[in-house]
Amino acid sequence: MHQTVKKVAVTGGAGQIAYSLLFRIAAGEIFGEKQGVSLHILEVEDALKYLEGVVMELDDCSFPLLKEIKIGSSAKEIFSGIDLALLVGAKPRGPGMERKDLLFQNGKIFIEQGKALNHAKPDAKVLVVGNPCNTNCLIAMHHAKELSSSNFFAMTRLDENRARSMLAKKASVSVSDVERVCIWGNHSATQVPDFHNAKIMHQSAEALISDQNWLEHDFVSNVQKRGAQVIAARGKSSAASAANAIIDTCKSLYFPTKKGEFYSVAKLSNENPYHIKEDLIFSFPCRTLEDGAVEVVEGLKINSFLKEKITLTENELLEEKKLILDLL
Repeated sequence: MHQTVKKVAVTGGAGQIAYSLLFRIAAGEIFGEKQGVSLHILEVEDALKYLEGVVMELDDCSFPLLKEIKIGSSAKEIFSGIDLALLVGAKPRGPGMERKDLLFQNGKIFIEQGKALNHAKPDAKVLVVGNPCNTNCLIAMHHAKELSSSNFFAMTRLDENRARSMLAKKASVSVSDVERVCIWGNHSATQVPDFHNAKIMHQSAEALISDQNWLEHDFVSNVQKRGAQVIAARGKSSAASAANAIIDTCKSLYFPTKKGEFYSVAKLSNENPYHIKEDLIFSFPCRTLEDGAVEVVEGLKINSFLKEKITLTENELLEEKKLILDLL
């Protein structure tokens, strides 16, 4: 196999997010139209037969960039030598399940996957999508001793995309006119979509959308609850939009960010400029440098409204961490 092939692992490979994601990776949407890819797809033993059907479809697409497909139920084997891990699969919250139970059951999965990631390439990047993704990411990171903690991320890009779309609709502009939208904190109902630092047509979002009540209440609440709204309407959780956000996140992580712009992703909070407590996976405004390093963007203005909301989401992450301390 040609040495420039990028090996991408995807977990939960027979699930609906993966079904929207795998074909786009194979078509070259992350690394570009000249970069060959190899798909390493992980699924639990009972679902491998469904995954075989997905592999047939991938074969039937005849993607020129897709050089290899490897499937299996052993995380260690699937993660061996990979460049990028997309941890999509997680146990969903069942009826009557306490958040603590969900954290603990997923914690066991992410301990195993974290240990298996020690067999990835030393510079591999890891993006956790399976919820609760911030704390699942923290668990995996703690058990992947061979990888740099700076290469672990949890996804808040879907929330950012939702926020940009809502601001664009409210201002009657194209989404491409909306920039510098950040999600702070946890990918949960406490997340903080930041309109205060957002720009619409290069002006302050607050200057163009003068309805402060809508911004502070409807906008924030609708971004926070959008996932639940999709489930209520569709009967299933976001899949295509989640897959799209995974693609967006990966492109942002691998290619330098344009000057003056940033994107949302959750990363380790150590040494951050916003005084968030250390050893949390917290969503910040980030940019990717020419050397591939991902850094938190400094200098955003945190007004009293944002400060109060950010403290709430930080406290929720501290509480989640307290619940899973035994797993770290």
